[in-house]
Amino acid sequence: MGREDGVKRHAFRMQLKPGMRSAYQAAHDAIWPELADLLHASGIRDYSIFHDADSNALFAILTVEGEDRRADLPAHPVMQRWWQAMAPLMETHADNQPREWPLEQVFHLA
Repeated sequence: MGREDGVKRHAFRMQLKPGMRSAYQAAHDAIWPELADLLHASGIRDYSIFHDADSNALFAILTVEGEDRRADLPAHPVMQRWWQAMAPLMETHADNQPREWPLEQVFHLA
């Protein structure tokens, strides 16, 4: 979902495990400063995650400004520690990376 101004938006879904919403919220309310710095350094701006109580799904949207360095995140020790902390709360791959399902934009009003 690119835009002409060099800012790209990405939306995806993740899946929370049953009963883990409060723990997930608490972890994000106290996000580690080094993780926030790492995300910003990778080009991520304006990152929001929404919870759907009926399906326990998480819906995320973020923008990437400038060079998109998100591909480097999985190898970073801070990201590895965060994924390890989140693994008990959500569906993950074997390496603890959260499972993500991309969402296709079908409408946008600016």
